[in-house]
Amino acid sequence: MFKKILIANRGEIAVRIIRACKELNIPTVAIHSDVDKDAMHVRLAEESICIGSHKPQNSYLNIAAIMTAVDVTGADAVHPGYGFLSENYHFAEIVNKSNIKFIGPSAEIMKKMGNKIEAKRIAKKFGLPVIEGSDGNINSLEEAKKICSSIGYPILIKASAGGGGKGMKLVKNENELNDSLSLTKLEAKTYFGNDEIYIEKFFEKPRHIEVQILSDKTTTIHLGERDCTVQRKHQKLIEESPSPVLNESTRQDLLNKTIEMVSKLNYEGAGTVEYIYNNGKFFFLEMNTRIQVEHPVSEIIAGIDIVKEQIKIASTGKTALKQSDINFRGHVIECRINAEDPSKNFQPSPGTIDVCHLPAGFRTRVDGAIFQGCKITPHYDSLICKLICQGRNRTEAIQRLQRSLDEFVLEGITTTIELHKKILSHKKFINSDFDVNWLANESFY
Repeated sequence: MFKKILIANRGEIAVRIIRACKELNIPTVAIHSDVDKDAMHVRLAEESICIGSHKPQNSYLNIAAIMTAVDVTGADAVHPGYGFLSENYHFAEIVNKSNIKFIGPSAEIMKKMGNKIEAKRIAKKFGLPVIEGSDGNINSLEEAKKICSSIGYPILIKASAGGGGKGMKLVKNENELNDSLSLTKLEAKTYFGNDEIYIEKFFEKPRHIEVQILSDKTTTIHLGERDCTVQRKHQKLIEESPSPVLNESTRQDLLNKTIEMVSKLNYEGAGTVEYIYNNGKFFFLEMNTRIQVEHPVSEIIAGIDIVKEQIKIASTGKTALKQSDINFRGHVIECRINAEDPSKNFQPSPGTIDVCHLPAGFRTRVDGAIFQGCKITPHYDSLICKLICQGRNRTEAIQRLQRSLDEFVLEGITTTIELHKKILSHKKFINSDFDVNWLANESFY
């Protein structure tokens, strides 16, 4: 087992990793920017080190500073969490070449699956259904026109290195195509340093369903699927498991095909394969080669600590788990609590939390890094905590979430708590009658 793990992240995921390490008796190092010096992850870790200013490129994205922190503290492993450098294969390469263990898959696999064009090729090769569209990078307007004519409008133009809703344009007809191609290439180059783009058929009312996996080089298991259809600005807001719209036959087909693909990758660690689900059929979307924000949903329903398993697999090269060890129980739903104002198009709401009371109770979990007096800065992602509730069935899980949301007291900032209350009591949510565009089209304010 590792002697010391440096956590190359901040916020709630850094706290989550520190807690897992404490239970494994592994000391941790927290890195932080100057504005995070009093943050919870800094307080909980055995050691902490400031690596730069508040700007992410000067701190949490600063590979040189992070590697210096590794050297100074004597850490023998790095956990990247999610976001920041978690899917940066250059970072993984540098860590591993320094004889430090990167807790995640190999840099080679990260590179392959991080490029959406290459990932789509791999998924298709290994038997997963993919969305109709281009097989590779679009090099000309004429090529784009030919593909769009073949699959029909509307279509999506996507950045090969994209994510988080950036580098993506909806095109409804040929008149919009030329400008959209240029804009997407420019956005892709600006955000991701890679102007490769590709085209896919656009589905009007799909759902977003993903499969959580754990894998070593010989064994791959799944921890069920998560339905992440409730989204704002192409980013998830509510996640649940099992999906309320899958029948058992479709579910098993999805899980089996996912395991088959990941097994052929020689993947190591935790990962998530994401799908678009449309009219009873699922299509490969992308693979995330890291821990997900919504991992607690799978942890609770499957009874497995995913972060601990990541660390164990990275340390020993194998998992002790078998699929037969996994027993799914009940229904689990997670609400992401963001410091945002939903009535103002989810405008960030930085500030100081003057009063902080978190809900508790039977089968109720809060993952966060907030406390009374803590400062929510405008420099990083607006997620401040996650509320996860389990019920014997979906109805009970919703009721438990509603009770827990009523218990929340966060004063000093605006959050998405009231929006979550509205969503959970909405007839469409209760009946599972929604798609990824629901929040954008429904009037909640």
